[in-house]
Amino acid sequence: DGEIVPAKFSVYAEYNESLSVKRTILVLFVLQLGMTAFVLLGLSVLRYDAGRLVLGPLRRMLKIVAFYAKNPLSPPPQKDLDFDSSERSSFQKKNEAYLYDSDDETNDKQLGTFETEQLINAVTKITDLLRKCWGVAGAGIISSNLTRQEGGLSTYFNPTVPGEAVYALFAFAAIDKFQSHLHALKGDIMILINDIAAVLHEEVYRWGYEDRGECNKNLGGAFLMVYRIGAVSEVVEKREKAEAVIFSKRDTAKVRRRRSRRLTKEANSASIGRSKVRVADSDRFSRSHVDNLDLSSLPGMRTFTDRALLGLLKTFASIHRDKTILNWNNDFRLGAGVRAGYVDLRFGMDAGWAVEGAVGSLYKIDATYLSPHVNMASRMMSATKQYGVYILLSQAVQRLLSENAQDKLRHLDTVTVKGSSVQQKIYTYDAKVREDFFLYSRTESQADLDSERYTPQIWNTDQDLVAMRTHVFSEFMDVFNRGRDEYLAGNWPRAIQLLKSADELMYERQVEEGYSRSNYWEEDDEDEEKRVSMGDGPCQRLIAFMEDRGGEAPDNWRGYRPLTSK
Repeated sequence: DGEIVPAKFSVYAEYNESLSVKRTILVLFVLQLGMTAFVLLGLSVLRYDAGRLVLGPLRRMLKIVAFYAKNPLSPPPQKDLDFDSSERSSFQKKNEAYLYDSDDETNDKQLGTFETEQLINAVTKITDLLRKCWGVAGAGIISSNLTRQEGGLSTYFNPTVPGEAVYALFAFAAIDKFQSHLHALKGDIMILINDIAAVLHEEVYRWGYEDRGECNKNLGGAFLMVYRIGAVSEVVEKREKAEAVIFSKRDTAKVRRRRSRRLTKEANSASIGRSKVRVADSDRFSRSHVDNLDLSSLPGMRTFTDRALLGLLKTFASIHRDKTILNWNNDFRLGAGVRAGYVDLRFGMDAGWAVEGAVGSLYKIDATYLSPHVNMASRMMSATKQYGVYILLSQAVQRLLSENAQDKLRHLDTVTVKGSSVQQKIYTYDAKVREDFFLYSRTESQADLDSERYTPQIWNTDQDLVAMRTHVFSEFMDVFNRGRDEYLAGNWPRAIQLLKSADELMYERQVEEGYSRSNYWEEDDEDEEKRVSMGDGPCQRLIAFMEDRGGEAPDNWRGYRPLTSK
């Protein structure tokens, strides 16, 4: 009929998108995984840079501080690995600290590239400067102030820490005719002092037993060396433990009862308070107890003392063959153009206790040793001129030496020192200056090996030691000893006669062997002056002492005299 009738219909379409969804999910997962890996990689790179540039250097700085807090006397870390370590001397190699074990700094990245690395250098230099300025006496100051305190934080700087009583050998070395050299050289005197110190410190460190030889003070014309044995409390405690082990073989009922009573008594004392304990400790370490301790009974003490003395004698030989020092002998200002000036050292040595610590205030402190034994070593050094020798040793040192070393010493006199009424013998090692010391030169490695191979036989075999005593012979020693004994016994006329005979024997030996420094004497010099310079100094000084008093012992003579040198 031509009418249009709308019709309703619908179309349904189904699409299978599972594959597309899976692909999309996989792509998203890969993208997320890649992004995560990229972020982690970036973080690891940043972490590596942070560790290399910040955390690593900070760890090393903490290591350096902790290392010096534990052992302030150790030399600084070594990072220069381009040289042959076998060529370094014992002074350079001693106690070297390598603090780069966990941080790879031995590659081509050298210190100083970044600010943090420069800070490490600054910390190392500061601690090394403290070690060199304060020495062994200032070790306690450095350690106590670098050690972590109060929950890991360091407290304020306190340089005036309490002192500690220690046992040690003390040695002074003085530059002979220092005032004359000072006026002649003016500002160049500092160069001479440093040249001498380089030789002295090298030998002291090389021959010091178990790293115990330290140069404590440089006093311009003199140097103080300390060979630290140990704290008084530690030495006494270890000695008592050794005695307890030796004498506690049998644990009888009587001993057990005595020990039980002692423990009960100590427990009761502890319950009352600590005051009695402090009194007991003070009595235990009183001056009389400390002074009366026989150091020679300590194990290894003779080797310890032998090596300390060897360091001084090796310095004496090295001073007279070191090319730098020999050049000073030819300096026109010292020798007035005729080689009349020589660089010599004089030594004094004593052994005993001292208080080790700092003296001063927050404005200025000095790390030093306070003791009559330090003063005694200084007096021994000064008295070398009084006796015409290069080295003087106190009786305390002589007792600590090995028998081989004691056999080489000469008993010169018996004296008392200012401030003390104790009589003691003084000794010398008859060291003579020789022009041919250079013949016995050793390389650094050979000298280190000689030190490591030390035995008491070195006193009879070492070329330096034998050479500096070749002018001493048995006939001379016999006559001198008899003359000295007569002098001490008060028979001065006989003593003068014997000592003059000994002096004549030494003069004849000098002429025969040609040991004198007579090459600069002019023909118009008096023969008597030559004669005195080639004789025996101790003989001449003892004769002069007796003749100045009329050649007869005074009625109050008791076999000793006060030592007037200071």
